[in-house]
Amino acid sequence: MRRFAGCCRFLWNKALALEKEAYEKGEKRNGYYKLAALLRDWKAQEETAFLTEAHSQILQQTLKDLDRAYVNFFQKRAELPRFKKKGTHDAFRYPQGFKLDESNSRIFLPKIGWVRYRKSRDTEGAPKQVTVSLSAGKWHVAIQTEREVETPAHASESAIGIDMGIVRFAAFSDGNCLTPLNSFRKYERKLAAMQRKLSKKIKFSANWQKQKATVQRLHKKIADVRTDFLHKATTTISKNHALVVMEDLKVRNMSRSASGSSDNPGRHVRAKSGLNKSILDQGWFEFRRQLGYKTAWAGGQVILVPPQYTSQTCHVCGNVDKNNRISQAQFVCTACGHEANADINAALNILAAGLAVSACGVGKAQAPMMKQEPAYGASVRTLPIGIPSL
Repeated sequence: MRRFAGCCRFLWNKALALEKEAYEKGEKRNGYYKLAALLRDWKAQEETAFLTEAHSQILQQTLKDLDRAYVNFFQKRAELPRFKKKGTHDAFRYPQGFKLDESNSRIFLPKIGWVRYRKSRDTEGAPKQVTVSLSAGKWHVAIQTEREVETPAHASESAIGIDMGIVRFAAFSDGNCLTPLNSFRKYERKLAAMQRKLSKKIKFSANWQKQKATVQRLHKKIADVRTDFLHKATTTISKNHALVVMEDLKVRNMSRSASGSSDNPGRHVRAKSGLNKSILDQGWFEFRRQLGYKTAWAGGQVILVPPQYTSQTCHVCGNVDKNNRISQAQFVCTACGHEANADINAALNILAAGLAVSACGVGKAQAPMMKQEPAYGASVRTLPIGIPSL
């Protein structure tokens, strides 16, 4: 498996180097078909004959992934493809030729043979492809299947607004809150100590390899704890509410570094760094992604509304004033005197905006053209600045 992953990594880097060389010369990009033809020549050459040890289809899938990565870059959906390092995202994929013996918890991988696995759940539908990946010293197999499902109808008719935050991971319009897990913060000191030990060891030595594996296991534990927390929270919300309204937060922009440059240094860099770390530790975008597809599976809908002024607007009278939020947690309206928790008040505003969209649609005469796009199977609509109202 390591050899197969290494062949895929070598092929990716070699093909990417050719693409970069063609770009520097001002030539047309090679593309998948030209690189696939070169792959046959590389297998025949003595210095790259080791590529014949790997299954041909996993190498072809690597070239297809590179071609797709360039397409995503040109369409501004991803960054420019980068070279891969050994031990980072080692994986390979079989589009066909594998066999699944689910009753005995084993799978047949071409050129490897039958391999037993610990099953997390039963597969549903016809298996279409298999991805084998290495993470923190353990191999994982992901089986993609295809099946037909009927259009679901949600069992509930309730709607809820969610305001994301740092002190409270999620504040709900019904008055409840979700306490943040902060999995990285919990193990931050331990991780720093492990990384200091790693830095003092001779690189690539046996002790360095052991310490690196220890650091990787702790990183995996932090990620697994966070993922488990997010899955449990999103599953509960998607099952209990047919309509979920959230802010369309730009997490990448919110977590951007404030360090600046030597000529134009940033301000409050240490404080902003701590805020960025807390935002990324929460997993806001992953929470939104999981909630999107799970709500769609249940027959519900997720609506995204603009985040502007949701924390400054009074839910009772509609007064918008930055002085309404006198502290991080307290909201006092300067017009009507309404007092409430600031996060709960924002969640109520978010819910009101989502209900307005759901009731009135987006085709109002006074509103500009709006972009509508599906998000992981859910119906998600991005609206212009401002809080829509009924």
